[in-house]
Amino acid sequence: MPLKRYKPTTPSRRHSSVLVHEKAGVQKIEKSLMRTMRSQSGRNFSGKITVRHQGNHEKRHYRVMDFINPIVGKPAKVIGLQYDPNRSAQIALLSYTSGAKAYTLAVKGLVIGDILEVSTDKALEIKPGNRMPLKHIPAGMMVCNLELMPGRGGQAVRSAGSGALVLSTEAESVQLKMPSGEIRQVSTNCLATIGQVSNVEHNLVRLGKAGRMRHRGVRPRVRGKAMNPVDHPHGGGEGHNPIGLKHPKTPWGKPALGVKTRKPNRSSDALIIRRRTK
Repeated sequence: MPLKRYKPTTPSRRHSSVLVHEKAGVQKIEKSLMRTMRSQSGRNFSGKITVRHQGNHEKRHYRVMDFINPIVGKPAKVIGLQYDPNRSAQIALLSYTSGAKAYTLAVKGLVIGDILEVSTDKALEIKPGNRMPLKHIPAGMMVCNLELMPGRGGQAVRSAGSGALVLSTEAESVQLKMPSGEIRQVSTNCLATIGQVSNVEHNLVRLGKAGRMRHRGVRPRVRGKAMNPVDHPHGGGEGHNPIGLKHPKTPWGKPALGVKTRKPNRSSDALIIRRRTK
C-alpha cells in the first residue's frame, strides 16, 4: 500500500502522511457480521477511569472476525478486501458455496478471487491465506493469526505487517520466532494462517497533528514532572528540575521504565526458549 503525502497547505499537513488502502471487490459491510460499538473511554461499569488517556473516538462498527470459530473443511472465495477501523490490518470478506459470509485477516499478497480453506487435521496447499495446524507447515514459512493453545482461536501475530517464523518441528511442539524476537514453543495442533499480515507500511504513517490521535480515542498525556507532588512522585520543584529519584516511578509509586512486568512462575514460562531482547 503506498504512502501518500499532500501539499503542505498547513503546518500539520506538511509533516503528515496517510496510507492509501488497496480496497478491492465488495466494500459494503456485511450486515450479518456487523455489531454496534460503545465507547467506554477507559471507564468501568461504575464510571470510574481505569485506563488513563482514553476518550471518545469516531463512530465505528465492529466486524465479527473468524478468530474463534472458522468454517472448517469448506473452500471460500475472497470477494472483498476492506478497511477495518478497529485494527491496523486489512480484512478479507469470504463467501462460501452455502451462502455464508465471514471476515478474516487479509495476508500480504491476497487478491480478489483467491480460494482459501481452513483445516484442523489435514495438510492444505502452502499458499497465503490457508489456515492449518502447525505440524503441517514446513520450517522457514511465515505464519500469522496464531493460536497459543489449541481451540482458543487466533490470539497472537495479528497486527499489520507482523509474522512469526517457523523454525523447527519436534514431537509435540513447534519452535516459532515471534515478531518481538522471542523464541517459544507452541503445540503442533495449534492453527496458524500462512503468510504475513497485510498493510506492511502501517508503521511508516506520520499523523502530523494531535487531532488525528483524538480521532482514534487517545487523549493528551501530561508529564509527571509537570505535576504537583500530590499528583505524581515526579512532581514539584521550582523550574525545570529532574525527577529527584533514583528510578522513575508510576503515578502510584511503582517502578517504571524498563522494569519487568511479567508475573513470575507462569505456566507458560517453560515454553519460552529465549526472551525478547527489548
